Amino acid sequence: MNKKTVSKINLFFSGLLSRMEENRDFFTDITINFKSGTKNFPAKILQSDKITLDYQAVKRNTNREELWEILADEFPKYDSAQIIYTERGARIVIDADDKKVNMRHEDVTSQVNETSAVQTGREYVVNPALATDLLTEIGILAKNGKIKNDKIRKYNQIDYFVELMQGVLKEIGDRDEYVIFDAACGKSYLSFVMNFYMREILKKKCRFIGVDYSQTVIDASKRMAKNLGYNNMEFIKADLTEYEPSVRPDIVISLHACDTATDMALALGIRSKSRAIVSVPCCHKDILKQYSYEPFEAITRHGILKARLADTLTDGIRAAYLEGAGYKVSMIEYISPLETPKNIMIRAVYTGKVNEKSKRDYENLKEMLSVKPAVERFTEREKSYGF
Repeated sequence: MNKKTVSKINLFFSGLLSRMEENRDFFTDITINFKSGTKNFPAKILQSDKITLDYQAVKRNTNREELWEILADEFPKYDSAQIIYTERGARIVIDADDKKVNMRHEDVTSQVNETSAVQTGREYVVNPALATDLLTEIGILAKNGKIKNDKIRKYNQIDYFVELMQGVLKEIGDRDEYVIFDAACGKSYLSFVMNFYMREILKKKCRFIGVDYSQTVIDASKRMAKNLGYNNMEFIKADLTEYEPSVRPDIVISLHACDTATDMALALGIRSKSRAIVSVPCCHKDILKQYSYEPFEAITRHGILKARLADTLTDGIRAAYLEGAGYKVSMIEYISPLETPKNIMIRAVYTGKVNEKSKRDYENLKEMLSVKPAVERFTEREKSYGF
């Protein structure tokens, strides 16, 4: 290639290097395929602490200026070259020879995994075609690239949770870095999928902190984060009733935390004045064991009806308590009851404006039902952290 062509390549390549630095969290690699006749001579550029050029079986650490000096000496030796810049969700391709130097952008997020769409009957927000490594690591995808039959329902739930988070992110507004706490994180499926969505699709800087009392699940989550290269995630073994976050959360999330673990998650969010709390409760036993209401005795003497009413009372009481603590609360059907009967999502966005009527309603419900709700017990155990 002649000097004029190399000069044009330099202009495009400088832009790629600038983008590589700006999008460090999303950058994957730059590959260069030098071509002479029918032969290809590949080179690869990686970036961690330093820029590394892997070319002609030699790896060398370099910097931006030295890198171009090396490559500028190589381009004239070949007939043509193709440069492929790859970051999560995007690809830029430069084709160069002495006739032309063209650059095109490819939107990787437009890919569709038709097999998965047919198998599950819905189009995912986090497309399995884009998240293959992630979904394989957390055990959702089989080796053949399809979602495992026994994981379809689980992934539907997680993916729909992520879809519903779009409105919450919009309500709390843009942040320099989003801090998300996964309370009672368990195997952390939700955190991993949320992290992929925010980092690699929305391109938002974020940090995830998973908290659980089980060392086994914490160790497993740490291994998966390391395998995926997700260095913006940390997992902590702790009792939610005693855990004190070092920073104010933007969002506290909780998916199917059993019984009062949901209340622990809500209480953590309230105490830390989290900008939003999103929870899908599970196993409502606390109020069931406590409440009685004489006018409904003809109904509650039937155990199954008492339990179903307890579910509704528990989440209604939680909503009133959150509103009294300065949150705007919405309750939605999170997923079809055919998927799971535990399908109510509590979405709470912090306003700082205490709803006095909700506070009175909450106190009246406590007195009328003769209950001391767990959400109040866990919130009062510690004072607000003062973020």
